[in-house]
Amino acid sequence: MMGKRVRLENSSSASNCTHPGLIGGLCIKCGETMDNDDGFGGVALEYIHKRLRLSLEEIIRLRDKDFRNQLRQRKLYLVLDLDNTLLHSMDVNKIQENQEQFFLNRGIYKVERVRKMTKLRPFVHTFLEEASKLFDMYVYTMGCRNYAVEMAKLLDPEGVYFNSKIIAHENSTDKSKKGLDVVLGKENAVLILDDRESVWEGHRDNLILVEKYEFFGSGVTAGGTDDENDGVLDLVLKVLQRIHASFYDTEDLDTLLNRDVRRVLQDFRKEALKGCKIVFSGVLKPEKQHYWKLAEKLGAKCATKRGPGITHVVSLDSASDLSCWAIREKRFLVNPEWIDAARYLWQRQPEEKFPVTNELKIAPVTSCSVEVC
Repeated sequence: MMGKRVRLENSSSASNCTHPGLIGGLCIKCGETMDNDDGFGGVALEYIHKRLRLSLEEIIRLRDKDFRNQLRQRKLYLVLDLDNTLLHSMDVNKIQENQEQFFLNRGIYKVERVRKMTKLRPFVHTFLEEASKLFDMYVYTMGCRNYAVEMAKLLDPEGVYFNSKIIAHENSTDKSKKGLDVVLGKENAVLILDDRESVWEGHRDNLILVEKYEFFGSGVTAGGTDDENDGVLDLVLKVLQRIHASFYDTEDLDTLLNRDVRRVLQDFRKEALKGCKIVFSGVLKPEKQHYWKLAEKLGAKCATKRGPGITHVVSLDSASDLSCWAIREKRFLVNPEWIDAARYLWQRQPEEKFPVTNELKIAPVTSCSVEVC
């Protein structure tokens, strides 16, 4: 009888269980066996624990709880891409045998387990050390898990920055994109660092786009590219520190609970070209084009025709009517790379560094689907 009562009590407990998550098909709370036919759904978080799946309600609960904990520590969340953002890798078999020792002598790692030669981006260790004081950090790569783990070991050999928060291609719910659905951080407190925008289709407002890092160019046999002057991570760290300081400019918990780091990021981005009014030369329907959208994100105002308020003409043709007007009226005449530079450097750049000549090789952008920071 005693055994029967225990089984009935367990059965009652299971029937009342909200089933917050499963490991291997067993509820992590009551132990009941469940499968897809039970309509559990949820999100797989196997980078945390093999075969772990949490319900959407449980994920929301955990995010809210952890967000309050992060607020007490005055931290935010930072999701970091690997390839071309923090490092650059090349298959070992693509490197000539007589070049391997040359690379190793230049501080490049040979990672046997995944057969890669890897160069870490300059300043990366200082970047991670300083960023970890302000952010709870994740790695998120479209590479496979074995590769992600090995690269994380190079970046974080003591396991103090990422711990188990290493998300690889097989951990994504959409294998062609990255998503914050597998990150246990509230979206309004997450910043993303990546060299590609297209993989973050649903989270562009969280994204800080960085210049692509490529050490191994097409001239691998010549010894890679000179990267000693790559100061991207130093610059990004300063931006992150400013965003963090702005988010935490108050001690009031209720105010912080309603803050959104995406708006803080948007405000900082708009400082880059604030006060500029731009007209584009030789572009049909410019308001639908990439550089128009990008310039507005950077705080500029854009116009479809010239006028007294115009400060800049963006052109690829120095002989166009608008270019000639800019010269005659003493307005700034720049090529489109001036806008790109403001995006990556977070401030307006000297116009004289971006002259318009008919020898420019920049192709006009004709589709608004092109990536925009």
